[in-house]
Amino acid sequence: MYLIHAMALLSAQDLTIAFGGRPLLDHAALQVERGERVGLVGRNGTGKSTLLRLLAGEIAPDGGRLILASGTRVSLLNQEVPDDLSGTVGSLVREGLPRAHREEAHRVQRLASLLELDPAAPVATLSGGQKRRALLGRALASDPEVLLLDEPTNHLDLQGIQWLEDQVRRFEGSVVFVTHDRSFLQGLATRILELDRGQLTSWACDYPTYLRRKEERRAAEERAWADADRTLAQEEAWIRQGIKARRTRNEGRVRRLEGLRRERAERRERPGQARITIQAGGRAGTRVIQARDVSFRWGEQEVVKEFSTTVVRGDKVGLIGPNGSGKTTLLRLLLGDLAPDRGTVELGTGLQVAYFDQHRDQLDESSSVAENVADGNDHVLQDGEPRHVLSYLQDFLFPPERARQPVKALSGGERNRLLLARLFTRPANLLVLDEPTNDLDMETLELLEARLVAFPGTVLVVSHDRTFLDNLCTQTRVFEGSGRVREYVGGYSDWRRTAERQAASRASVPSKAAPARSSQRPDPSDDTPRRLSYHEKRELEALPSRIESLEKELAEVHARLSDPDFYAGEGGAVRDATLRAGELDEAIQEAFARWEALAERA
Repeated sequence: MYLIHAMALLSAQDLTIAFGGRPLLDHAALQVERGERVGLVGRNGTGKSTLLRLLAGEIAPDGGRLILASGTRVSLLNQEVPDDLSGTVGSLVREGLPRAHREEAHRVQRLASLLELDPAAPVATLSGGQKRRALLGRALASDPEVLLLDEPTNHLDLQGIQWLEDQVRRFEGSVVFVTHDRSFLQGLATRILELDRGQLTSWACDYPTYLRRKEERRAAEERAWADADRTLAQEEAWIRQGIKARRTRNEGRVRRLEGLRRERAERRERPGQARITIQAGGRAGTRVIQARDVSFRWGEQEVVKEFSTTVVRGDKVGLIGPNGSGKTTLLRLLLGDLAPDRGTVELGTGLQVAYFDQHRDQLDESSSVAENVADGNDHVLQDGEPRHVLSYLQDFLFPPERARQPVKALSGGERNRLLLARLFTRPANLLVLDEPTNDLDMETLELLEARLVAFPGTVLVVSHDRTFLDNLCTQTRVFEGSGRVREYVGGYSDWRRTAERQAASRASVPSKAAPARSSQRPDPSDDTPRRLSYHEKRELEALPSRIESLEKELAEVHARLSDPDFYAGEGGAVRDATLRAGELDEAIQEAFARWEALAERA
């Protein structure tokens, strides 16, 4: 499989492989030096996993050759977690050891400790993220010089991703990894390798610089194609002159035309980009969700404890926490799908909810892609207008032949795109997205992100994608253990900075007992918020009812203004209703501002 070489650690020349249709790799070349961490990027389906399997020696290329430095060991962590894993963590890790060392228990113990797993634990009882760690242990067991990682952050929560980053950064060999996690890529890659239309291009820069240079290269390619198409059109017009063209006996020009035709026929167009459109529903009330002292248990586990929050129209709220902490449960509590054991949840008026389910339970595996989106109909409604389902699905990168295939034939990324396509056929003013970014390529992910940022409604999102959370969220709700959920302003990075600052502040407080409280009156210049007075407490208790009353009146005014017959009456009534709508909206905003100010001091 490999040629042994003494130069670069691993290199490939003229690699070609195809599985019917155009080659995934078309005379591609690459080189991996010692100590490099190479981030491999590209659209879904371009062949990134195939390239890693080629480099690992699992499959052979149709053409070209792989060159490996003498004695170099290569190990691969595949993208998918196999369904048939059995035995213990220790036995799984032991599979990766060279045969001569499989009885060395201390090496298994060392790796299990590194993985933070019990070597005696049955693999079948592990979570998806823990299984991924055990498989990584098997890949590391041979002490490889080249470690190949295919979507290593799949199934990992934020804590697991940070742990993996630390392990990869400490790894002394070379790493080639495929990822759609932009933070992971930016934090680890010393070089970016792009697979595009069968060719590999190396970019010796960070991710933001790569994006800029890639766009410049794309623009230059489009200009070159436009020039070539213009020249081809001119030469085709010349050859159509027939007798006059042949009389010139310009055989060189004819050969040049034939070359231009071949180049045009062989040109590999860039894969299409998704065109995601989110249909905004009607205007919801200002207060979307109000939760007060909500608690909920699953058996003996207290998932949520005394949680209170207010979600206002237009908020983009991220839910952050370890796998299994209860993020999906909290979503269901906030939507009213689950009743809390204690406390109350009130939903605002006029809500149109669209829910993205991370388990994809809304998809019928045996039905076609088109049937899942249009419920068996030929058309979907988009902005109130009928549109053929096959045309609509092309916006989500499903060509007609793919749209007619059953869902069970789709990849993970395609299933996520399908669920988004189904979700966005319905107008909504509250989007609830449970892990929407899994398996999406970076271009589709960034487009979805931009659409959600521009969405005028409210978004609740569970995600382990740090860049996604930073770019989208105005607030976060973070699970901090024992059912406690705390609120933070901003996205993932804002939460981390705040949490680290609070931890540092607590650590700086002396451990000795606090001094006795002073009997002096408080300094008037002290910035500490004063407690609520009796009248302010009464005002705070009354504000929710006042806001609800104002919202109800505003909904009635909007209903009158949306009735065409209302405008046939007296003009003064229309003017008064329009003015009243403005007054009510302003009063609601003021009431919420007052409520928040008082609640902070309560």
